[in-house]
Amino acid sequence: MTEARRVSNPDSFIEEVTEEVRRDRLFSLFRKYGWIGILLVVALVGGTIWTEWTKSRAEARAQAFGDALIDALDLGAPDERREALAAIPTDGAQTVLLQLVIASDPAEDRTATLAALDRVAADATLAPTYRDLAVLRRVLVAGADMPLTDRRAALEEIAQPGRPYRPLAAELLAYLLIEEGRTDEAVTAMTTLMQDEEASGALRARLGQMVTALGGTLPEASAG
Repeated sequence: MTEARRVSNPDSFIEEVTEEVRRDRLFSLFRKYGWIGILLVVALVGGTIWTEWTKSRAEARAQAFGDALIDALDLGAPDERREALAAIPTDGAQTVLLQLVIASDPAEDRTATLAALDRVAADATLAPTYRDLAVLRRVLVAGADMPLTDRRAALEEIAQPGRPYRPLAAELLAYLLIEEGRTDEAVTAMTTLMQDEEASGALRARLGQMVTALGGTLPEASAG
């Protein structure tokens, strides 16, 4: 009876046959290529394990770097501190951070400080954040021993829109105007910077004190 129905309904019979063929093909394909799926699963699990292992190693390296840094900075004599810091193994950004730490004690070895900052500033493989910070720090450490025109050129480069330390560089450029005796221009530059959206509260406070000391007028928002 069932067979009679199938024959009397050819569309249904064809659908059943087609489904059987599809099923057979599916099993055949799985037997032939099923290893690919298994391989993908193994690769996915292996990738997860590798990611976790890499993350764990990175955390361990960061912890070891931090511990070594603290131990080195705890040493009393400047020469011992520098020697210990220079011996710390670093990787990637840790190298930059270490060089900046070494360059943070200019009173002890100014020449070494400037050399460390120059290395960071000249390393094109580093992010602009590190290089610009090194330039900014170098101008501060060098002070008047660095020609004013050179300081201005260095600061103008990192005071461009979009640079990470633009407001701080602009502040130092205003101080160079004071150094040149161009007080009115300095006051104008500082009051303009005080209204800059990227200027921090601490920066605005410093500039406000300078403007007041120079006899200038604070912007209305700051004055209020």
